Amino acid sequence: MSLNKNNVKNLLMEITDILKTSGSEEPELDASLILMKWLGFSKTQLYSRDDYIPDDNQMRKIDYWVQKCKEGCPIQYLLGKTEFMGLSFKVQDFVLVPRCDTEILVEEVLKISAEKGYKTGLDIGTGSGAIAVSLAYYNKSLEMTAADVTEKALIMASQNVKDHNVNVKLVKSNLFENIEGKFDFIVSNPPYIKTDVIPTLDKKIKNYEPLSALDGGRDGLKFYRDITASALTYLNKNGMLAYEIGCDQGEEVMSILKDKGFKNVKIKKDLAGLDRVVIGFK
Repeated sequence: MSLNKNNVKNLLMEITDILKTSGSEEPELDASLILMKWLGFSKTQLYSRDDYIPDDNQMRKIDYWVQKCKEGCPIQYLLGKTEFMGLSFKVQDFVLVPRCDTEILVEEVLKISAEKGYKTGLDIGTGSGAIAVSLAYYNKSLEMTAADVTEKALIMASQNVKDHNVNVKLVKSNLFENIEGKFDFIVSNPPYIKTDVIPTLDKKIKNYEPLSALDGGRDGLKFYRDITASALTYLNKNGMLAYEIGCDQGEEVMSILKDKGFKNVKIKKDLAGLDRVVIGFK
């Protein structure tokens, strides 16, 4: 065991320092989550009972999780859940961990759906179902269809659909392969990282998150081209196509949409002022 057996206050500091040096983005939060999990403490108890000394069994479990996080395993995979759009989602290592950047996409789609009175939507490459579930949760009039090629992802998405009791139909489909009917909008956060960039990514991503959900081909644009090529066929009149994009892909993805006949194509930036979403209309 590499951790020193100590009280909660000192353990929190020690774990935070370990995770900080191993590259954790939020080391104190991750340290808190580990201790809360294995001590059965609430956040309040973490500080009100900071003189508590874990027993040997608790220490072994805490130490194991700290070592996993140190190696780069995202805390969300250890916990089996994460927060997105104010909701709790189950996740495992065969789906991407939903990120706050993707909330920009969901918020924009919710806003435009309300303005235009959209009733039906398709989420391509749904993974954990975070986008489709969030849309259906915050707009109860939406009927969402969520597609993924991976059976495991669909099982996970179905649990999240059930947990939030939302109107989302799940379909096993490679892009549009098994999709029927037309929709008011299509939304997707496809793989968009260039193949040769993946080895340079943070260890949390390249070693633990599913490669199939990251690799966007040689130029990172493969799935934007593939989805956009067929999207008009599956959209109702005045329908919308909305993508999350990499921060340096705005102009290229805009061109892909325009070349296929989409109108009023625009970029939405994130809070850091970086390109994050591209939207176009039929």
